Amino acid sequence: MAIDTETRDRLVAAARTAALAAYAPYSGFRVGAALLFDDGAIVAGSNVENASYGLSLCAETVACAIASQAGRRGGLVAVAVLGGMTGADGAPVIAEAPVTPCGRCRQVVNELAQLGGTDPIVLCVGAREIVEIRLSALLPHAFGPANLA
Repeated sequence: MAIDTETRDRLVAAARTAALAAYAPYSGFRVGAALLFDDGAIVAGSNVENASYGLSLCAETVACAIASQAGRRGGLVAVAVLGGMTGADGAPVIAEAPVTPCGRCRQVVNELAQLGGTDPIVLCVGAREIVEIRLSALLPHAFGPANLA
């Protein structure tokens, strides 16, 4: 399913707003992610760092957890991810290169996508361009719920 320009803009805006809420005192790299569902709902999350670095949570993982908590177990159409260093005003300055989900987040998003049998578009947002790529291209041969059946 393709998304229209207006929906794409809303999704990127939601990711940008989420990045403002990021808790990134250690790296200074604030990330926002937004998930679009087939009913038009958008669920967003931001990264949450921890002094014990390995316990930090990525924005995509937070967004998926929020969606799951709300009972969303499928219908994922698209994901937008953006990030950048904290600027002088405390807001993120969007990274020049498009930001892609890390490997862990690709797997977490894949779980949600496979529950609904979708292959969402991932919008990797940079300062000057947005790269659109299917999740299956970012995570080929993914392990998911069907592998445990």
